[in-house]
Amino acid sequence: MSNPYSTINDYQLWRRSVARVETHLFDPIVNPRFKIDKDVKVATAGSCFAQHISRQIQRIGFRYFITEKGADLSDAERSKRNFGVFSARYGNIYTARQLLQLFEEVFEDRVPAERAWLRKDGKFVDPYRPQIEPDGYDTIDAVIEARRAHLEAVRSVFLDSDVLVFTLGLTESWRSKADGSVFPLAPGVTAGSFDPSQYEFVNFTVEEVDRHMSLFLTKLKEVNPGVKVLLTVSPVPLVATYENRNVLVSTTYSKAVLRVVAEQMLSRFDWVDYFPSYEIITGSYAGGLYYEDDYREVNHLGVAHVMRCFVRNYVSQPSDEPVAKATMLPVPDVEYQNVVCDEREIDMVRP
Repeated sequence: MSNPYSTINDYQLWRRSVARVETHLFDPIVNPRFKIDKDVKVATAGSCFAQHISRQIQRIGFRYFITEKGADLSDAERSKRNFGVFSARYGNIYTARQLLQLFEEVFEDRVPAERAWLRKDGKFVDPYRPQIEPDGYDTIDAVIEARRAHLEAVRSVFLDSDVLVFTLGLTESWRSKADGSVFPLAPGVTAGSFDPSQYEFVNFTVEEVDRHMSLFLTKLKEVNPGVKVLLTVSPVPLVATYENRNVLVSTTYSKAVLRVVAEQMLSRFDWVDYFPSYEIITGSYAGGLYYEDDYREVNHLGVAHVMRCFVRNYVSQPSDEPVAKATMLPVPDVEYQNVVCDEREIDMVRP
């Protein structure tokens, strides 16, 4: 009797590819679509977890592409002002809609209705990256000028990157009723003031995220024909939900939507690949080993496992000894303390 499963590969069987494999050796990546040479320009954007990938890319000797370097600043000042956290100082880009509107602002002369938010200390901030400048700005004009310079740096990220790694983080967001702009943080959390007549909560659907992500990728390819994109889904749960339900339930919804959209992009664009860092961290095989005590933050063991799989499958010469050693080095605790996460500020409202 014929059986269609009799000839499938070991990696298609749970018992052989998951249950019988030691936790630290588990590798779910099959047939990566492209390899990344150490000399190509690798750019990153996305949620908080993307920062771990950014730092590890630099640690293993890749050419991490940074367009806002703060070269005239001291190391301490660059760190304080969030230079090098991502390829440009865009802060956390949590949603596909946020990424798309940034592209439209750079290339299509999109001018957001809101230009600056006022903080309690009298300083102004950029509503679309409210924590990027910790000391704030003295005037609205200063915010506008800083954003103009920032958009030029973002233009270079989109035009000149060879590989863009984007980590999808959330489906929940806050939106301006005036022009549909979305923000990484709700107005009033760190700056601005919440007015229900001006802002609305939105929890994007599969169809909406699909449309936003697909449109961004199409537009990106038009301006940068040689680019490749590596999509990931953040394994970090929501710090809070505005839906009237448990935050874990909202987390499951959000990650499910993002994972489905990533799969749909994979089937639609042959130059896009999906890197399963989400599955590596959250998989039941790990028994929660890769989270800190709060069950939310990813620890150094998890990041190291993710990067071992990345190097093994995506580096053009994975046998390179310095690269292999770098993935095994302990990550300084300070790196985990200094992850920039706009979403954490919500926790400060209700400690």
